[in-house]
Amino acid sequence: MNEAGDGGSATRSALDVRTVLVPTSDPAASAELIDLLPADAPLSWLRRGEGLVGWGVAATVRTSGPTRFSDAAKWWAETVAAATVDDAVEEPGTGLVCFGAFTFSDEAHVDGSDSVLVVPQVVVGRRGDLTWVTTIGIASADVAVTDAPAPPVDLTFADGALSGTEWMDVVADAVARIEAGDLEKIVLARDLVATASAPIDIRWPLRQLAATYPTCWTFHVDGLFGATPEMLVRRERGLVTSRVLAGTIRRTGDDERDLALAAMLAHSSKDLEEHEYAVRSVAEALEPYCSSMNVPETPFVLHLPNVLHLATDVAGVARDGESALELAAALHPSAAVGGTPTAVARSLITEIEGMDRGRYAAPVGWMDADGDGEWGIALRSGVLSDNQVRLFAGCGIVGGSDPAAELAESQAKFVPVREALGG
Repeated sequence: MNEAGDGGSATRSALDVRTVLVPTSDPAASAELIDLLPADAPLSWLRRGEGLVGWGVAATVRTSGPTRFSDAAKWWAETVAAATVDDAVEEPGTGLVCFGAFTFSDEAHVDGSDSVLVVPQVVVGRRGDLTWVTTIGIASADVAVTDAPAPPVDLTFADGALSGTEWMDVVADAVARIEAGDLEKIVLARDLVATASAPIDIRWPLRQLAATYPTCWTFHVDGLFGATPEMLVRRERGLVTSRVLAGTIRRTGDDERDLALAAMLAHSSKDLEEHEYAVRSVAEALEPYCSSMNVPETPFVLHLPNVLHLATDVAGVARDGESALELAAALHPSAAVGGTPTAVARSLITEIEGMDRGRYAAPVGWMDADGDGEWGIALRSGVLSDNQVRLFAGCGIVGGSDPAAELAESQAKFVPVREALGG
């Protein structure tokens, strides 16, 4: 576990934290939160114009391996205990807040990525009519709309670890193993690489994603960005919720045709089977942490601009103690991003997928000092490094899955980030 405060110091300093309401007369109270972000290391977690944005680094920790979640949770608890907090708002997301992103697997990653928690120097939050500013380790902050970012220049796309044909061969291999009884479901991912002729301003795709996918959570932490439709877990004042997505069909753009597709999806035995595995895995993982739970018997169809999903919202009443991050750790990986049985699916992913997922399909989000927070699954996402973005997409594979149809589904799932970049 590596940690740093201001200036990259290897020691932890106690943080002075102050949260104040932004007056309705202040231009920042009516500005879009995404428009307040500076170019340097911005942080975001936004949906329908609400949520949190941040910048600057007051403290940070990087963890790795099988203990990455518990090491991060321990560091956060110690950081909270040492902080001095003046919170005039007292809402979830006020006071001391961290943003985080975690790796999918326990193994080391070829690109050097690891799990991270970041405590910003400035956080601006919005919930309903309330807008607030939190300063951490600094006396004051300049909060104003920043200059508009420029789009990526001379963007090109290329296959990542596998071509489409090679990936379909992997899917066919997985289907054969499922039909042989080795496992029930596996989620297989693929990547795509976008390259520009100059460094990419992360604020450009973030603004496009927030505008185009307002019902998703637009996020950015340490180079990982996207617009996820899937809330792994939210903990807020004793209530725990998790949105499960599994079962997908691409939209056509024709409203009448899309309604027919939604009805077909809602009655698809293949998609309903895939969805049932995902819901069951989430409910079983949450049950030890909840005194009561509500698991709907029938999914609903979630309509997004590019795809339709089968969706189920699982809810529960939290027992005392566990933070949102600890709940996320207990849920990861669900069948929606790994498979069933989980251990068998994860082993097979490592064996045949042909790439390193890094932080793709793992928890990303935020948490406050009370342990409340929101952790989504890093889907419809990419990783930015200077002038290059690595995009990810994954599909749930069950018995009878058609490799060509799964390839088409993966291409639909690339669309949000690809179009946000301008491709």
